[in-house]
Amino acid sequence: MIRLFSLLLFMPHILLFLFSNKKEIIICDLYSRTIPKTKQFNIISDLSVRLFSDRYFRTLFYFRTRGFISKVLRVFYPKEKFFTIDVNTVLGKGVQLAHPYATILNAESIGDNLYVNHLVTIGEKNGEKPKIGNNVQLNAGCIVIGGIEIGNNAVVGAGAVVVKDVADNAIVVGNPSKVIGFNTETSD
Repeated sequence: MIRLFSLLLFMPHILLFLFSNKKEIIICDLYSRTIPKTKQFNIISDLSVRLFSDRYFRTLFYFRTRGFISKVLRVFYPKEKFFTIDVNTVLGKGVQLAHPYATILNAESIGDNLYVNHLVTIGEKNGEKPKIGNNVQLNAGCIVIGGIEIGNNAVVGAGAVVVKDVADNAIVVGNPSKVIGFNTETSD
């Protein structure tokens, strides 16, 4: 019943999705934590339920489908006001949102398969923004600021303050952050 209700309620969003040039990226975001569906109806059904039940995902959807229609839809179906993605951020596909309450993503670029928790701040310092690689985990309360680079497969621990470059596969924690090991479970 909820699938039918959400499908009817979010039909304008579904049409926006169907005519979007970022359809494949949205599908990667939709199934970032599960096995992707292949049938068009299943994708549309899953998308409508997710848009109905998850304001964080809705915020990501509006980021992907920027434009006049998206702005109009936000009036009737609001995004999450405590989760911000800067419009100038280049954001890869497959974003995993783990309740990103009070999270700000303001980077020069963020790679594919980002995992982001709550209270995460990615921001600029002296006009420079971070570059974040693929398969990066940003855990609760971490701060990443300035013109630094976070390497592929890096893990930033809860509460870490990162102001210097982080190597590929590094695990960093603390304030200021320090490398405590290297991630051996890398994603492709």
